[in-house]
Amino acid sequence: MLFNSLQFLLFFPAMLLLYHQLNHRWQNRQLLVASYIFYAAWDWRCLFLIIGSTVVDFYCGRYIARSSDPKVRKSLLLLSITVNGGALLFFKYFNFFVSSATGLLEWAGLPASSHVLQIVLPVGISFYTFQTLCYTIDVYRGKLIPAQNLFDYALYISYFPQLVAGPIERATNLLPQILNPRTVTPNACFEGAYLILWGFFKKVVVADNLCRIADWGFGNVSELNTVSALVTIYAFAWQIYCDFSGYTDIARGCSKLLGIELMVNFNVPYLSKTPSEFWRRWHISLSSWFTDYVFIPLGGSRNGTWASYRNIFVTMLLSGLWHGAAWTFVAWGAFHAALLSAYRLLGTERINRLPGFLQTILMFHLVCAGWVLFRAASVTDAWLFAETLLRWSAFSLPPKAYLLALVVPLTAVEIIQYRNGNQFPVFRWPAPVRVACYVGAYAAIMVIGRWDATAFIYFQF
Repeated sequence: MLFNSLQFLLFFPAMLLLYHQLNHRWQNRQLLVASYIFYAAWDWRCLFLIIGSTVVDFYCGRYIARSSDPKVRKSLLLLSITVNGGALLFFKYFNFFVSSATGLLEWAGLPASSHVLQIVLPVGISFYTFQTLCYTIDVYRGKLIPAQNLFDYALYISYFPQLVAGPIERATNLLPQILNPRTVTPNACFEGAYLILWGFFKKVVVADNLCRIADWGFGNVSELNTVSALVTIYAFAWQIYCDFSGYTDIARGCSKLLGIELMVNFNVPYLSKTPSEFWRRWHISLSSWFTDYVFIPLGGSRNGTWASYRNIFVTMLLSGLWHGAAWTFVAWGAFHAALLSAYRLLGTERINRLPGFLQTILMFHLVCAGWVLFRAASVTDAWLFAETLLRWSAFSLPPKAYLLALVVPLTAVEIIQYRNGNQFPVFRWPAPVRVACYVGAYAAIMVIGRWDATAFIYFQF
């Protein structure tokens, strides 16, 4: 079920109306049923996978906390990791590993035959798998008291606003809000409504219009010139940001109306000055997950310079692979690992010699260079795209290039948010200005928004 669909626009208000008539216990039961209905709308067969994962991890967490035997605790943790990691590897990466191995054997001149399977990728599997893994790991580390009720834990895993595209919530944040009674304040309603409006503006007005430019450009790489290639990558940079952060805004807004606070997943990332700052602002729930459960356990920066660079590369390569089963995503992860390492080598003093606005412009364009790898159909296409950018040719624009102007009001709001350190600066503006902004955003959604139920980009991950 897509947020930007008539189905959801009927589903959520009806669910919300009933929700506020129930007590806490029945609110949780209703949310669990609604979450399973929401997920089953994609493919009801995938429900068996998420329910199976939920049951395994609920009991693993429960018995890890009860046991004092280190071997038993470790065995239960490994069971949880094997079940969840195995499902993720099979559904998302089986065909990738098989085709890669076949290609390697053919390159070596050895006989090989590829046997790929027609596997349906369960939507959101990368997100909820990481969410359930951090639960059992935190219980094992003694940082979390396990849930005592299976239905409450099931709601933590399947909570529909953030189920299929995040943010990846930690149990330490979301589970207590599920277990305790909730109150929806008027301020939460205002913030929730604003986030929903702003999220729809990002998705159906900006992202779904800019995809026309990006899809044409990346689908016709051989026809691009330097200018059209630049416009294409700018369009995709803003498309993916508005698509993904728009989903998060809608998810957070809906959740606020239910009395549950989801974490901020994006914090004006394109105004970052360094790669490390970018990853503190972009997909925050994922970058913090990899920091806490991959980078730090590997040793982080504790074991010397070269060990820290190794850990950066391992972490970012896995992060790239998390995004998709293709070598372009691995290359994208390696690119960002190289950026993080290069900025570390340069040091803060050298970087700060540049004026702040030039640091931001440079970082934005480095991120855009990475988006070429992320979006290209193959590494070959990405290389051809890069060659086009570096080789000046006749001036021409891609079709509908004028749509890039949609980022102007968006950027203005982002700069105001950045300078004020506040996600809701509009609430401080005079009433006539606020009303004009709300009406303008709503009019844009209704008039130029694309309501063809285009799926969010990160649903494929």
